[in-house]
Parts: sequence; structure tokens; C-alpha cells
Amino acid sequence: MAKYSDKAQDKVHKALHEEKEGTLKSGSGKKVTSKKQAIAIGLSEARKEGAKVPKKKD
Repeated sequence: MAKYSDKAQDKVHKALHEEKEGTLKSGSGKKVTSKKQAIAIGLSEARKEGAKVPKKKD
């Protein structure tokens, strides 16, 4: 069974693409330069939309 849904994978893929183009912004409005941060933003957006994503680590 897959850990991440297709919807979540699409969100992460889109976030990584935007990061590569230089158009992805963080919550504070600054440009995202880290792939890890782009992945985190994609997963966060997927969680908000109710996609199947594992819970955040504490």
C-alpha cells in the first residue's frame, strides 16, 4: 500500500517544479531555495486538501 496518494505526489511535484523555476514562495513571502523546503510545502498543501499523507514528525 502506498504511503502517499497520487494527489500528494502531484502537489510535491508541482512545488519542486516551482522551486526550480524560482517562483515558489514560503509563508513569509521569501523565495524558496531548498528542495527539502519545497517538498515540505507540497506535503503541507496536500494535507490541507485532505490527501493521504503520513502525519508530521514531532
